Amino acid sequence: MTLTDYTKEFKYNLKLAYPVILGMLGHTMVAFVDNIMVGQLGTAELAAVSLANSFMFIAMSLGIGFSTAITPLIAEADSEGDFEKGKSTFKHGLFLCIVLGIFLFLGVFTAEPLLHLMKQPEEVVVLAIPYLNLVAASLIPLIVFQAFKQFSDGMSITKYPMYATLVANVVNVILNYLFIFGKFGFPELGMVGAAIGTLVSRVIMVVYLWYLLSQHHKTRDYVLNLKMFQLSKKMFKKLFDLGFPSAMQMFFEVAIFTAAIWLSGILGKNPQAANQIALNLSSMTFMVAIGLSVTAMVRMGNQKGLKRFRELRRIAFSIFMVSTLFAVVFAILFFVFSGSLPKLYLDFDDPAKFADNFEVVSIASKLMLIAAVFQISDTIQVVALGALRGMQDVKIPTFITFIAYWVIGFPISYYLSLYTDYKSAGIWLGLLAGLTSSGIMLFIRFNYLSKKLIIENDLLTKEA
Repeated sequence: MTLTDYTKEFKYNLKLAYPVILGMLGHTMVAFVDNIMVGQLGTAELAAVSLANSFMFIAMSLGIGFSTAITPLIAEADSEGDFEKGKSTFKHGLFLCIVLGIFLFLGVFTAEPLLHLMKQPEEVVVLAIPYLNLVAASLIPLIVFQAFKQFSDGMSITKYPMYATLVANVVNVILNYLFIFGKFGFPELGMVGAAIGTLVSRVIMVVYLWYLLSQHHKTRDYVLNLKMFQLSKKMFKKLFDLGFPSAMQMFFEVAIFTAAIWLSGILGKNPQAANQIALNLSSMTFMVAIGLSVTAMVRMGNQKGLKRFRELRRIAFSIFMVSTLFAVVFAILFFVFSGSLPKLYLDFDDPAKFADNFEVVSIASKLMLIAAVFQISDTIQVVALGALRGMQDVKIPTFITFIAYWVIGFPISYYLSLYTDYKSAGIWLGLLAGLTSSGIMLFIRFNYLSKKLIIENDLLTKEA
């Protein structure tokens, strides 16, 4: 094949991906706005949001990871023109996401005792608890939204989740401004105000997305008259067999970043605040990779349904190429602006906070340099995961992510941060090792499996 065979797919790949990217950026912008506004209150408050959100990240990884099982099954049913199969997939996926959202909320809501056992700065723990108690409730609408989003993505309607997320983001910014700082007569609630903004915006997000889907000719009949309690064990099993490993994949990755937050907390509130800044900035560029990962999942699901495995492989490599180009650009930006971007989060006009803020920016700048290096490997691993999920290959990738993050990455983070002078940088060197290992192994897995499917299909064709 020539280079043109791959690059000609860029336009359609980006057409599918950009609404997902903007929608995911909307989610990240909620955190970005929360962090900037809370950061004006002080480094302890910023560290508290980081600590509380570490529990949220774990819960979200399980819920969002599980919901990704819906997309490839919907994409496959859509390419086959099987409405009943598609509606059953969505209905059962939505039911499971509702139940899972409730359990995740209860799990986070009752996690308060853990905060006191984690050797975190006490002033940070005291601030984190009321924020966590309220923001935990937003898990229910978030996971329900994910069911609708994954369905919409699987139907190749990626714009609607973007619209819903952007509307929710605007609501969140307005409510944050009103409740964090007590503007226009509203109570000044500080961090708790940020939690209110997050909760309300997520409720609006799921309601608005349902409304959009209920009005579209292609999806109307899927989301109306669901008969939620007429359920099938067979479909539950199919979703669980795909969803559970996918949830574990996301959990293993998110958990190591969560461990980074906790390790930073052991080092102190300023390292924890710096870690939160670097993590938030890295998350925004990662959303581009996520968007292209969803594109890979949808297009691999379509090609699998059509049994066009050579096309599947060609399209996948075109997605790897365009996503790597983005990663290189982001790496350059992180290198160039490593010293200036962290300053956006803190108030340097307050002399009383200057020493803490200067330390936070100094640490965050070093972490940004490491984050620049892993832009490419992080992108490759998440796009490979998306491609493999689209092919409904989830068990081996789950094992790979566990090895990469918890056998390779975490021990390096733990040792370098607590037993060497690398401190915060040591945590992120461990993240770099884990992401790179994951990227290499998942790419090898995709390369092997896609070739195998082509060979097997060719043999079947000859026999026929």
